[in-house]
Amino acid sequence: MAVGKNKRLTKGKKGSKKKIVDPYTKKDWYDVKAPSMFSVRNIGKTLVTKTQGKKLASDGLKGRVFDVSLADLQNDEVAFRKFRLISEDVQGKNVLTTFHGMAMTTDKLRSLVKKWQTLIEANVDVKTTDGFLLRLFCIGFTKRQPNQIKKTAYAKSSQCRAIRKKMVEIMTREISQIDLKEVVNKLIPDSIGKDIEKKCQCIYPLHDVYIRKVKVLKKPKFDMGKLMEMHGEGSSGAKVDRGYEPPVQKSV
Repeated sequence: MAVGKNKRLTKGKKGSKKKIVDPYTKKDWYDVKAPSMFSVRNIGKTLVTKTQGKKLASDGLKGRVFDVSLADLQNDEVAFRKFRLISEDVQGKNVLTTFHGMAMTTDKLRSLVKKWQTLIEANVDVKTTDGFLLRLFCIGFTKRQPNQIKKTAYAKSSQCRAIRKKMVEIMTREISQIDLKEVVNKLIPDSIGKDIEKKCQCIYPLHDVYIRKVKVLKKPKFDMGKLMEMHGEGSSGAKVDRGYEPPVQKSV
């Protein structure tokens, strides 16, 4: 056999295995911070691939949405309300989030729907004073009077229309005069739902009235000052613990 003809003799086995590298060695953990409206600020950790060349770790974190139960954010018993927080900025090892929506858990909504009563729903698009366009969904149910003999508590279609109109009117009035921070402060105890229940008593008695969902349809241009204000920095002067900060080199 001529020398140099069989090239496969010099090489290793054809199906030689690749070196297995643990993917977690290329990743970093970051702390997720909730805005200052909530009593629990540190809501968890998130994983991202480390900065490599032009691909920055902060770019991979921005825009991530976190679904957090209100019970975890406030240390209370209301576990059926979930808040959506979106990552806006990264500082050191902290991911700063802002409000991105709210919803009720499916099991709670299913438990509210019963026979012998009328379900009334309404939704409205409202703009806050700081330029956020929100869509609010309200849900309510008719209730029997304490001394009522009749089994059912159905509302007429004209009463449903009047209640729906009142719901839209109250939601628009409450949200259009305040900024996003105040909106969240009203959503935490659901004061809008209680207000609707009180105001609709004259049309038909209601119970289980909730703002069941809030969507953020449009946002204003990203403002760093507003984000800092939401996290207790900026105008208030209170500083956020930023955790890890890279050391500053004395000489280059």
